[in-house]
Amino acid sequence: MKRSKTMWVGMGLALAFVGTAGAQEPKLEPMTQSMLVDYLPDDSQVETRLDGDFNGDGIGDTVYVGGNDEKRLLKLMLGYKDEFDWGHSPAGEAALEVAPLGSASLSFKKGVLIVGDLTGGTTATATTYRYRYDAQTKRMRLIGLDAERYSRTNSHDTFKLSWNLLTGARIVQRGRVNDSGKGDEAYRYDPERKLSSKSAPVYMEETPSPDALIDAELEAEG
Repeated sequence: MKRSKTMWVGMGLALAFVGTAGAQEPKLEPMTQSMLVDYLPDDSQVETRLDGDFNGDGIGDTVYVGGNDEKRLLKLMLGYKDEFDWGHSPAGEAALEVAPLGSASLSFKKGVLIVGDLTGGTTATATTYRYRYDAQTKRMRLIGLDAERYSRTNSHDTFKLSWNLLTGARIVQRGRVNDSGKGDEAYRYDPERKLSSKSAPVYMEETPSPDALIDAELEAEG
């Protein structure tokens, strides 16, 4: 009986030690604003951020947009943790237009990082980027891009582009200013044109300019 009691006491001490060790295990805290700024050009500010687990490893990550008057970036910082070290490391960035009309929007739904951006002036471009983490390459892959160039004063035509990079499908559509005096709509849209051209995987660092894509489509139209 005495031996049995000693065994239970020993087991209790062992469990207490394990519990204490687990409680003392360091926790990876979210990155501070100053940490994020360190990865941006000089004199930069953080515009917006989103914390989450973007690669599905159970460790907190951060994606954010920031920059200065000359350079504006979307950046991904992935958390890591091993026996000897833990922290965050850069895992991708994309150059964004430097004339935002308000802060970018960031969300994460069903494994897809969604970035919304509105840039320009009287003529503006509204863009939605969609990224998904590729576990094989350990990079963030661009899987979709929607963009629309339009006049904020309805003074010229609008042009829409939707590109699914997984299938290669592209949909383009022009909206013409409704100056007929008929109806309340500002634009009357031509039928959608459906195109297709597959490409190699495009990763965050290779994200194309939405304005350059629209210009190319307009030039192809002639």
